[in-house]
Amino acid sequence: MTFCFSLHGIGISHGVAIGRVRLVSHATLEVSHYAIEPDQISAELHRLERAVQEVRYELKVLRAEMAADERVEEIEAFIEVHETLLNDEILAENVRAYIAEHGCNAEWALVQQMGTWVAQFEQIEDPYLRERKFDVMQVVERILKRLMGRPGMLPKNDDETHTILVAHDLSPADLLQFKHRHFAAFITDLGGATSHTAIAARGLGVPALVGTRHARQLLRDGEMVIVDSARGTVLVNPDHAILSEYRKLQKAQEAHRESLKALKWRRPLTRDGVEVSLLANIEVPGDLDKVRASGAQGIGLFRSEFLYLNQDALPDEETQFEAYRHVVEGMEGQPVTLRTLDLGADKMRGGIDSLARVAPNPAMGLRAIRLCFAEQPLFMTQLRAVLRASAYGKIKLLVPMLSGSDEIRPLLAAIEEAKHRLDEEGMAFDRALEIGAMIEVPSAALALGPFLRQLDFLSIGTNDLTQYLLAVDRTDEAVSHLYNSTHPAMLRLLAHILKRAHQAKVPISLCGEMADDPAMTWLLLGLGLRQFSMPSAGLLAIKERVLNADVGALQKAVARIVRTEEPDKVKTLIEKLNRG
Repeated sequence: MTFCFSLHGIGISHGVAIGRVRLVSHATLEVSHYAIEPDQISAELHRLERAVQEVRYELKVLRAEMAADERVEEIEAFIEVHETLLNDEILAENVRAYIAEHGCNAEWALVQQMGTWVAQFEQIEDPYLRERKFDVMQVVERILKRLMGRPGMLPKNDDETHTILVAHDLSPADLLQFKHRHFAAFITDLGGATSHTAIAARGLGVPALVGTRHARQLLRDGEMVIVDSARGTVLVNPDHAILSEYRKLQKAQEAHRESLKALKWRRPLTRDGVEVSLLANIEVPGDLDKVRASGAQGIGLFRSEFLYLNQDALPDEETQFEAYRHVVEGMEGQPVTLRTLDLGADKMRGGIDSLARVAPNPAMGLRAIRLCFAEQPLFMTQLRAVLRASAYGKIKLLVPMLSGSDEIRPLLAAIEEAKHRLDEEGMAFDRALEIGAMIEVPSAALALGPFLRQLDFLSIGTNDLTQYLLAVDRTDEAVSHLYNSTHPAMLRLLAHILKRAHQAKVPISLCGEMADDPAMTWLLLGLGLRQFSMPSAGLLAIKERVLNADVGALQKAVARIVRTEEPDKVKTLIEKLNRG
């Protein structure tokens, strides 16, 4: 007998998906322990070896499925490390010995040995080597799934577009794999609205829920579910009436998405003739096809740190140069705004772990430009790669987390040093390369003068600016309900930033999650924003809002919203604004 119930989380991108559950990851939580007879040990060892062989094949398939540019830059090293662990005879012998000595099943032996290995890794002083424990855990997870009769990779099948992925959390490697597949939706226990899992998820263009807490434990393989991302709800085992209503809603949404495609070549001009620029965010070079399909006028944010994540070694100058050149040439003359690596806080995995520092509050610690200044060779490598790629098209360099003029001076000095070195080597680059800053630290927002005088353009990062302004860690589920990008203080700060930039005639964009939310489009237009950057999957929905906007009328209504001091009243006024 099945029971209908609901789960709640944080909706990522609007939309409805209907399908059947496919559980992924965390097989370690479900391992049972049972004894085997001495004459069964040989068969158990054979079962273990067969599972290992199947995982080797999975990794081989994963390598083959990755597009060439992504495979080299993001997942090749990840696969190699896992293959090395699978082939480690010492690790394998430890598991076999445990099975023989304790007369237990292979799953139990594997998990027990994993605990021993992880404890050994945690004793290593070198942070890079210590973090290899995560690779061990992931390899064990893959083998366990095979032992338990569940594939580690999601097989391709005709019903893939009706599959709802359910995971405790998703790693960068998972998200890279999903970019090549066409799932209906996914659900995770962990994550917040502006967590990096959520940001990457929006780029997939499917409904998703994060922060559901217990979905991975409560849902079962094959269960029928409805994911209503707009309401942040998962309906489990819905009855016929509910299913029928949601199928109607889903068809209406699909029809609307199809109608948006007609807007691809429309000029983003408001009803009263105001020109707006719509740009796309990307993580990896393989995102270019989606950017071109969306009709974006360029790339407003290339998150270069995704070339560093999930790597065993830091990408060298040539690797970065080829990636950047591939993107800029692929955009055929349209601008590409490349952000220098924004690592730290919740984005410290792979080869970059060797640079990590233990910090009680990593979101305010050694990250982004601070990490670049602390690791000058790392920064110089990236600057050289960006400058060299600028010879092949229009690149703009964007620097995250600058807090004031005392950081602008060393930044410009580092760029000049990179140019000087390339000159000495006779290498070509764009001598007029534009340099910009992310405005995401309150001190930068409130003291904009040096930024406006010394830099060429600005980009507002509303995700971090909101968390720093409100003192709310956006990755901490205990306080995430306090995160509010339309808080009165935030709206007044946005109005201030946009006004100062316009007065100084300095181009300014917004690339935070607010830019990707159609409910925020008219508000931002009324505040004075004219350049939006967002995941390409949501660009046409934003263009539709722009085409239906009357900026003159919006400015008057938004001025009233900015004067309002109560968050609840602000929310009500924004809803009224969107009703027209």
